[in-house]
Amino acid sequence: MFKVGDNIVYPLYGAGTISKIEDKEILGEVHKYYFMSLPHSRMDVMIPVDNSDAIGVRGVIAADQIEAVLDVLRSESEPMPANWNKRFRDNTDKLKTGDIRMVAGVVRNLVRSDRVKRLSTGEKKLLGNAKQILESELVLAAGITMAEADAMIEQNI
Repeated sequence: MFKVGDNIVYPLYGAGTISKIEDKEILGEVHKYYFMSLPHSRMDVMIPVDNSDAIGVRGVIAADQIEAVLDVLRSESEPMPANWNKRFRDNTDKLKTGDIRMVAGVVRNLVRSDRVKRLSTGEKKLLGNAKQILESELVLAAGITMAEADAMIEQNI
């Protein structure tokens, strides 16, 4: 179990800090929830403690693992399906894993695709979300700002 002040990653939302842990009654049942503050927004997310492992909640990577993430950004792009719908589903599935290397791969592939041929509106939104997830974890792992995390990503793609 995590504690207040821990930095965690919630797949599809990104990384944040646990601001409090409290019991909440929802639909007549009382459950314990993590309240996570996200660095990239003024939003708090409630995460059920009992279900956090199944959801894929994990601790933020250590600073010494950042270079491995940057290596993913610098590596060759992976081939993506020509069908945008299949591409979108595949990339969304990768984001759901919560694995920062998978998220970095999605960001790398979509940024490079966008440079060659403009992405569809849906894929642009997916790229924005993926980048925000990646940046939020880099912010907490490296102790940098969102702007510095964005620059780090752009310099390594």
